[in-house]
Amino acid sequence: MKILFDTINIDKPALNFAFTEKWLENVVIDNNKKIKDLSIVFCSDDYILDLNKKYLNHNYFTDIITFDYSEKNHISGDIVISIDTVQSNARKYKSDFYTELHRVMVHGVLHMLGFDDKTDEQKKIMREKEDFYLSYSISNTNSIG
Repeated sequence: MKILFDTINIDKPALNFAFTEKWLENVVIDNNKKIKDLSIVFCSDDYILDLNKKYLNHNYFTDIITFDYSEKNHISGDIVISIDTVQSNARKYKSDFYTELHRVMVHGVLHMLGFDDKTDEQKKIMREKEDFYLSYSISNTNSIG
């Protein structure tokens, strides 16, 4: 159960990767699943735009794309995050960059856990879940939920 963090064409953000890995593992465990293979890739707007066009036929920037290969009780996949858009969104929503970065990471994991955000009701539930998991600090990463 390991999460791989990588970058493409940018510097790796100054995250506490050990904490982030443990935190995301706890989110998955809290939802009665396990991590099989999970990679989180940090990239630029240009890179994520290319992926968005190539794989989703979307011609716009986005903060995150989740490639979900999960099966049964094991999550597996790739989460690609545009650091440029996360920075823009942090300013737009008057949030701290790292809070916004953690929000999009857990957002991708929540998709792999089966949560969606296509309807207004789904978006509301997704935001509540994001807020719930963001409320946990380093001091209590061993006990989510």
